[in-house]
Amino acid sequence: MIPLLFQTVRPMSAIIDTFIAPPCAAAIEILFEDEHLLLINKPSGLLSLSGKNPQNLDSVHHRLVQDYPGCALVHRLDFGTSGIMLVARNKAINALLCRQFSQRTVSKAYSALLCGHLAEDEGVIDAPIAKDPALFPLMSICAVSGKPARSRYQV
Repeated sequence: MIPLLFQTVRPMSAIIDTFIAPPCAAAIEILFEDEHLLLINKPSGLLSLSGKNPQNLDSVHHRLVQDYPGCALVHRLDFGTSGIMLVARNKAINALLCRQFSQRTVSKAYSALLCGHLAEDEGVIDAPIAKDPALFPLMSICAVSGKPARSRYQV
């Protein structure tokens, strides 16, 4: 994963989610489907989950439960990120798949298009990240309340 923009922030204050996602007309593409799971292509500009703000109803999950009642997201992709997502068709499968993600037995890869040049052609970014209260919904490096994150990158 290539880092986009990080800054160090002071201890986190209360985060107020005022983000309203613009409408997303792009469709979710079903790449694979069986009785246990779905593999989908999430478009950029669509939330993975609807969230707390009622103005953000449209999401991957909201759309999928219309045709696949009981489905559950195994993981999420950021609002501005497109890509393949794994969706469980029921709670039992969701629990099994979530365990694999939490035990890090699943490999994830991300591609990014950058403007400019990186100092090194490859490396590791090992820094705790958290929601940035000043730039929400963006994330920042935060040693106080951030969760551990490690990203290996290669140009």
